Amino acid sequence: MKLIKQTGLITFLLGLTFFIGTIFTGSFNLTQPELDTFIKEKGYKSEIIKDELSKAIVTDEALNIFQFSSRVINAYETSNNHYDALIAKYDSEKNWDAKGKQFQYKISGKPHSISFELAKKSGKGFAADNTGWAWFLTFGLGIIGALMFIVPDIILLGKPGIKNDGIFLSAVTNRGWIGWFTFIFLVTFYILLYFYPDFIVNWVYLVDPISKSLSGNPSGQWFLYGFLYCTVMTVMAVRMYIKYRHNKYQILRTTSVLFFQIVFAFLIPEILVRFQMPWYDFKNAFPLDYDFFFRWNLEELLASGAFGLFILVWGVVLTIVVVPVMVYFFGKRWYCSWVCGCGGLAETLGDPYRQNSSKTLLSWRVERIVIHSVLVFVLVMTGFALYTFFTQESQVLGIKTQTIQDIYGFLIGAIFAGVIGTGFYPIFGNRVWCRFGCPLAAYLGFVQRFKSRFRITTNGGQCISCGNCSTYCEQGIDVRAYAQKGENIVRSSCVGCGICSAVCPRGVLKLENGPEEGRINPTEILLGNDVDLMDLMNKK
Repeated sequence: MKLIKQTGLITFLLGLTFFIGTIFTGSFNLTQPELDTFIKEKGYKSEIIKDELSKAIVTDEALNIFQFSSRVINAYETSNNHYDALIAKYDSEKNWDAKGKQFQYKISGKPHSISFELAKKSGKGFAADNTGWAWFLTFGLGIIGALMFIVPDIILLGKPGIKNDGIFLSAVTNRGWIGWFTFIFLVTFYILLYFYPDFIVNWVYLVDPISKSLSGNPSGQWFLYGFLYCTVMTVMAVRMYIKYRHNKYQILRTTSVLFFQIVFAFLIPEILVRFQMPWYDFKNAFPLDYDFFFRWNLEELLASGAFGLFILVWGVVLTIVVVPVMVYFFGKRWYCSWVCGCGGLAETLGDPYRQNSSKTLLSWRVERIVIHSVLVFVLVMTGFALYTFFTQESQVLGIKTQTIQDIYGFLIGAIFAGVIGTGFYPIFGNRVWCRFGCPLAAYLGFVQRFKSRFRITTNGGQCISCGNCSTYCEQGIDVRAYAQKGENIVRSSCVGCGICSAVCPRGVLKLENGPEEGRINPTEILLGNDVDLMDLMNKK
């Protein structure tokens, strides 16, 4: 078994090495007709961008992706700088008509995204021309190696059960060098995905056949991300099934998040696109789906006829009715630990790092301030977005709505939810985004804390203070402190993952959905019984 695990690790590392290496392969250059078609499709009116791109990338040179990207961005900046200078000139001359005309020639959009689109059309090489073999050497070897490393644990683990046997001694799980390497890799991946998609165009080629079979379209950076997301969750779900095989709750929960991610967040949206319908994840609720009420989305849905209107109504009903009702009966765990894709990745890929979640009082205070600030931010932004949609204004109180949306999209949608939310798993634990940043988690937490039947009951008399429950709590809750006193755990941050119960050797903790009046402090009952017993003894 040890040999199989070692072979699996080597195979996985080979796949990872090939995956990283594909970035540096291939060559990129366009023909003039291909460039003309691209400019026509984009509707660019600037002759300068056309001339600059022609000189830069219509060439016989074998450009690598970094050279290609640099030339495209230089052409983009040269063109826009030219028109910026004209705009400033006409502005100083107070020639408003001439100034206004220059804006139509400026190129909107992110330069690296434009570079990605051009690179996708022009790439040649192993990844672009041999997607089958390239996929096997990257994704294939990675999946096979990971499973070879994970599956033998069924035999090696022996009897089922969770043992706290050196988790803080491993370089993988206790911020050792392997943990830091993983941190650097994840952060780098998210930075490339969000801000430099042209650099990973060869990765996108790998999943082109899969994208075309689902939506009928070539793959983009977000399809690559969706496929990677589902692949990683599936492989790590196998690990969850093995590790928690003694616990039916964990088996069902893992199966649920895997199903909702693959079917609702990946397959259905892509199939909808094949039928010329809007791409939509039916499980993604506002305010996690923060751009649901943006003008571009509302206009797209309203222009899509009855189906678009159905999506709009469903999104509103999901947020206002379904979410609070389900939280009342089942706690926020129904979404955060059974449905949400962010929670699904945290519970599978992030499970080895859950013990790194800070349990300090300072962390709890920071958590409350930051997550509620994000919730307020998204609500104010949404209010601005709806106001400008109905009034056709571009700003509120002198503040441009688009500016607020851009700031939120960059700071929260990209940096917090992506780069930090997942990249920081190996260092700060697996629920960084869910605990500190997710506005939907804050909304669910309000309902759970004050109007829900869900709680975790404890039996203080059975607690041996081993600390497993607090160690493995991904939300930074000191579960042991509640267990020692026999108190119910009713916390707005608790996502009901149930790991505290799974790792308890004495069965002290139990997840329950009872009547609201059952959310009491058992200590009071225990003390009351002690008083009755003392009275009886005194009478005797």
